[in-house]
Amino acid sequence: MTFQATDRVQRSFSRSFHSYHGEASQQARVADRLVTALGAAGAPERFNKTLELGCGTGHLTRRLLETFDCGALTLNDLTPAAAETANRHRAKFLCGDASKVSLPTQPDLIASASMIQWLQNPAEFLRQAANALSPGGWLAISGFGPFQYTELAQIGSSAAAPGLMDHSDMASAVTECLEVINTGEALERVFFATPRDVLQHLRKTGVNGRAQKPWTKATLRQFSDDYERLHRTPEGVCLTYHATWIVARKAR
Repeated sequence: MTFQATDRVQRSFSRSFHSYHGEASQQARVADRLVTALGAAGAPERFNKTLELGCGTGHLTRRLLETFDCGALTLNDLTPAAAETANRHRAKFLCGDASKVSLPTQPDLIASASMIQWLQNPAEFLRQAANALSPGGWLAISGFGPFQYTELAQIGSSAAAPGLMDHSDMASAVTECLEVINTGEALERVFFATPRDVLQHLRKTGVNGRAQKPWTKATLRQFSDDYERLHRTPEGVCLTYHATWIVARKAR
């Protein structure tokens, strides 16, 4: 991300840090899927050195520690507030943009959930992570795909993450240096009573960090009218989540 874009995203996630964990049910489901996929791929019960990128409030951290012995654990996040997550799990904290920080030497597992879509070049990031792994090391990464928040795109929102990536493209990014064992995707729609509830959900999960225009009464009314017209269903107004993930291993 550019400095300005990174700064906006960092400020947005910092503001929403304490509301994120309870609101981000879809991100929690993604973490569950990723850990399940890692186990199903034959990952060992113990990793000597684990690096999680974009740990946030710890959805993935908790699931990893429930399922594996993660050894020496380092947690990274763009938001300084995520040091709370590292302290809670007695992990080392590495603050900064995951695509720019110096990664620990040869971790046995690099994992990340619901973060890489915020990077300008997620394919390059995946290659960097793959190269950083120890021989025999594992990569377990999830992001969001091109159908993420299609409802917002249809009404002209500019708040979408820049690095939405299909699971097949994630696999293609690392096939030269890793064996891809498991990929997957899931499309789910979440329903809200009103368009304003959609905006509240986005604010509480921090995912509006790339929005550049302030709301006015007129723009809020126009957004609500357009969203109602295009995306009202019998269950409420809908918002689509498109989770994608990959599990891969480096040769020994």
